[in-house]
Amino acid sequence: MSFDLYREHILDLYKNPLNRGVIEHPTHEFEKNNPLCGDEIKIQLVVDNGKICDVKFNGGGCAISMASVSLVTEKIKHMDIADAKNLNKEDILALMHIPLSPVRIKCALLSLDVLKGALER
Repeated sequence: MSFDLYREHILDLYKNPLNRGVIEHPTHEFEKNNPLCGDEIKIQLVVDNGKICDVKFNGGGCAISMASVSLVTEKIKHMDIADAKNLNKEDILALMHIPLSPVRIKCALLSLDVLKGALER
């Protein structure tokens, strides 16, 4: 797949994000923003027996941060907590499939920071 197709996919996720919403009674949640660019993400989880049973996010920001949180939340559905805690920068950048500048990498990694914060709760 070419970078152009991946860029289109990023824009589609920005316009039609996956897993956007609110969980009424989450077991875990965390919110963080990137003050440099205004991205803000809140992730809510329902965890049962060490597995992520449900995940939703809310917030706003640039196309990169919104696509990243859509991809991350989709990836962690039904994942063991231990595996989700082991996700790293390279995993997130691999999900994006496009080259990112250092500033845009911070946008993409905000979802990972928020997920890690939620899992610490």
